[in-house]
Amino acid sequence: MKLVRDFIPAIIEESGRSCKYHSADLAELESRLYDKMIEEMNEFKENPCSEEAADMLEVFQTLCWVHRIPLEEIENIGKNKRKVKGGFLSGLILEEVSNEKHS
Repeated sequence: MKLVRDFIPAIIEESGRSCKYHSADLAELESRLYDKMIEEMNEFKENPCSEEAADMLEVFQTLCWVHRIPLEEIENIGKNKRKVKGGFLSGLILEEVSNEKHS
């Protein structure tokens, strides 16, 4: 069993095949979305392309909907974090932090 896009059962049936499916409740949907995100991230890792990125975005948007987190809020928080802490484009890898403070 795995989470599929809304029209997949109809597409399968239109091809002459049959399938069995059910609609998840919110708890199952949340769990399946996390599994789907891992699946989509692995696919993107193997084949980084717009199609795989779009799949990850669709899963992320649905997770936000499940948790009632507005996408606009996420975008604003992301912009503010980039201003204050930067992004990840420099590829900086933190190796160690000393507990001693410089004077």
